[in-house]
Amino acid sequence: MRHIAEEDYQLMSRFLFLSMAIVVMEQDMHHFQQGIFKIKEPYIKLLGQMLVEAKQQRKQLRQTMNNGNMHVSILNRNDSFSSYLFRSKGLEEKRNYFNPAIRKKVEGIMQDLMLVTKNPSTSS
Repeated sequence: MRHIAEEDYQLMSRFLFLSMAIVVMEQDMHHFQQGIFKIKEPYIKLLGQMLVEAKQQRKQLRQTMNNGNMHVSILNRNDSFSSYLFRSKGLEEKRNYFNPAIRKKVEGIMQDLMLVTKNPSTSS
């Protein structure tokens, strides 16, 4: 396999982990709505704002990826590792991720989204 440009890889990996964060936030939103929290509205509002921001970012990333003929897809997943295939401009590269490392990346994205929704002036 040939190697893709670092800039393209960074863009596609951000898209991948942002998509995972969106799934986690949607699941969390469902849990908050179904949960027995005494005051759940602030949590639901924050998650909703984070989801809006995340989906806007993902939409922009998807447009950039489409324009640059970039794609990322899952190859394999087991208890410890997940493998993804990154394709960009005729080049492709397989990357393996340790699942706890994926969790940390998704957690970092969620923390970034919390900051952006808390301080909208820092939004990109």
